[in-house]
Amino acid sequence: MTQKSAVKPFLEVLSGQRQKVPPIWMMRQAGRYLPEYRKVREKAGGFLDLCFTPELATEVTLQPIRRFNFDAAIIFSDILVIPYALGRAVSFEVGEGPRLDPLDTPEKVAALAAKADFAKLEPVYEALRRVRRELDSGIALIGFCGAPFTVATYMVAGQGTPDQAPARMMAYSHPDAFAKIIDALVENSVEYLLGQLQGGADALQIFDTWAGVLPPREFARWSIEPTRRIVEGVRAKVPGAKIIGFPRGAGALLPAYVEATGVDAVSIDWAAEPSLIRERVQSKVAVQGNLDPLVLIAGGAALDRAIDDVLANFASGRLIFNLGHGILPETPIAHVEQMVKRVRNFRA
Repeated sequence: MTQKSAVKPFLEVLSGQRQKVPPIWMMRQAGRYLPEYRKVREKAGGFLDLCFTPELATEVTLQPIRRFNFDAAIIFSDILVIPYALGRAVSFEVGEGPRLDPLDTPEKVAALAAKADFAKLEPVYEALRRVRRELDSGIALIGFCGAPFTVATYMVAGQGTPDQAPARMMAYSHPDAFAKIIDALVENSVEYLLGQLQGGADALQIFDTWAGVLPPREFARWSIEPTRRIVEGVRAKVPGAKIIGFPRGAGALLPAYVEATGVDAVSIDWAAEPSLIRERVQSKVAVQGNLDPLVLIAGGAALDRAIDDVLANFASGRLIFNLGHGILPETPIAHVEQMVKRVRNFRA
């Protein structure tokens, strides 16, 4: 692996220092688009077996760093490990996504454990320790969790749905029951993230993949407020903790999210309106994103134009170059190489 200085450009941006060449990584960068990942995945058996086998989780976390020398690695895990640690049955069906025992009535919610069994998550901490030992000193290591609303949507429905209507209905019809789920997720996510920092993570990301389905009042209650509580809880123990929020689809609600949560940066999806982001978000925090994952599949001149648009819109401020969501499995490796080269050759 190419040796770099101990300065971590990714962390420099989160700490308030714009970089002439934006640091770069990709959400889901350890994944199915890499043949070496597919080999390890086949060896591991089940998806959770891969997440909870430190040797294998370490290997797949490092694979994209070896290939592309990204400025950050993100630990290989999943947002649903917290429900698993809370005693919920969690499985991943090939081609169908996660399956959980649904918490679809207030009576079922009443039986939800308040405290996670963090011994179940020790393999994640061990993988972090291993990655930290092997990772070049100039490359940051990111830990993460799912935001309470997004994790709750899977817990209520027992699976992903097109618009996460089951959880939204519970939030409207049985707000106290839904709040109980959210509260358990907030408290246990704080402990989980603190454990990741102790394990060697340099920064944390909170993924609220389904925040964009919420209207403003519900967004404030179920996305902003739980995230604020997590940020506050982590920083009560680690005051300088660097935290990125990703309320996907938040759009015009992003400025309020930034103001209320206290995050150091926000990920923005590919539909974000650039002037709004520059004037009301990037003026306060770093931004991360917002390349469309589909244009990374398309490649060629379309990819070059899209990369240049991101840089033109945001590179004059604090930017971490990334996708607007996770890389898709069918993405050609050559197109990732094209992206990395173009970003790394950029000079403001």
